[in-house]
Amino acid sequence: MSATQAVETVFRIESARIIAGVARIVRDVGIAEEIAQDALVAALEQWPREGVPDKPGAWLMATAKHRAIDLVRRKETYARKLAEVGRTLEDVPPPAEPAAPDDIDDDLLRLIFTACHPVLATEARIALTLRLMGGLTTQEIARAFLASEPTVAQRIVRAKRALAKADVPFEVPYGADREARLASVLEVIYLIFNEGYSATAGDDLVRPALCEDALRLARVLAALMPEEPEVHGLAALLEFQASRISARTGPGGEPVLLADQNRSKWNRMLIRRGALAMRHAGSGPYSVQAAIAGCHAEAVRYEDTDWVTIATLYGRLVELVPSPVVELNRAVAVSMAEGPEAALPLVDALAEEPALRAYHLLPSVRGDLLERLGRGEEARAEFERAASLTHNARERALLLGRAARA
Repeated sequence: MSATQAVETVFRIESARIIAGVARIVRDVGIAEEIAQDALVAALEQWPREGVPDKPGAWLMATAKHRAIDLVRRKETYARKLAEVGRTLEDVPPPAEPAAPDDIDDDLLRLIFTACHPVLATEARIALTLRLMGGLTTQEIARAFLASEPTVAQRIVRAKRALAKADVPFEVPYGADREARLASVLEVIYLIFNEGYSATAGDDLVRPALCEDALRLARVLAALMPEEPEVHGLAALLEFQASRISARTGPGGEPVLLADQNRSKWNRMLIRRGALAMRHAGSGPYSVQAAIAGCHAEAVRYEDTDWVTIATLYGRLVELVPSPVVELNRAVAVSMAEGPEAALPLVDALAEEPALRAYHLLPSVRGDLLERLGRGEEARAEFERAASLTHNARERALLLGRAARA
């Protein structure tokens, strides 16, 4: 590996820790990212000439912290900053190796809570989290979400400005504020994974790299917050869901329905990780969803699926987070546990829900139920309507194929 490749690899791995460590000093994630980039440039200049250090991550951290300290010292408010950060800015050089690894973990926790602050719009939180915590470039984020690079770049810049303007403290909140902020953090990671697991638009049904980024963030958060049951619930959910990714598409990228998936392709290691995370999960929405995903993971064959338990769990989920989408999922489980005739009235009751009027899965589920009841013409019309509503090319092809066979 060349020195340049080593720089890029180490920075990708360590960037979140470096930004977090610097942000604790400068109290601004935008400036912290710029300083981290300066350290990267310094490494690109020095490592090819002087060789890769024995501890490259520590070298980057120390270089970035030196620059952060110099910046603070140059500011007129140095005395106030000195009082805030205390011993971090003593007139001694930063250690070559971080003296207290736990402090770095605390900084990572502060960083993810800052990046997911509710003062930002959801799209901004997602972009900033992937940039700061995931180490993704603007180009990678734009490609993942099918957005233009200038749009994503502007979104990130505005997010940093919004945090600075709101004077959002670089800290982990406590009490009720912490609960509210944690919900935002979990939501962002969940949304990132879902976009990778079932893309809302484009030619690909699945974007595994995006799922991997979300899963990595969930694992980091679980390690940083071991006492939070819902954090483990989310981690378990993503582990279980990620275990099925390779079986969700065929050789040509076409969708493969759950009933038709080759379960030997399911990743047993991820399923085991999900089961371990479930031991620490609680009874919140993500934990209940994880329990549902766990039921699927435990079934060796599709016919072995415990649909009665899954329907019960969806009933519990409806109580926790009332939502027409959750009701629709419950109807699917009921159709498998009790038959399509029991589920059709539940689906029909959702027909006038404003949130589902443009939701392609509502006519898709209804078409499936009608097909199972032998009402082919009605099923065909529902599948065609579902195909007209989806923005994903792979799903559209699947639905049109089902309409042709109905």
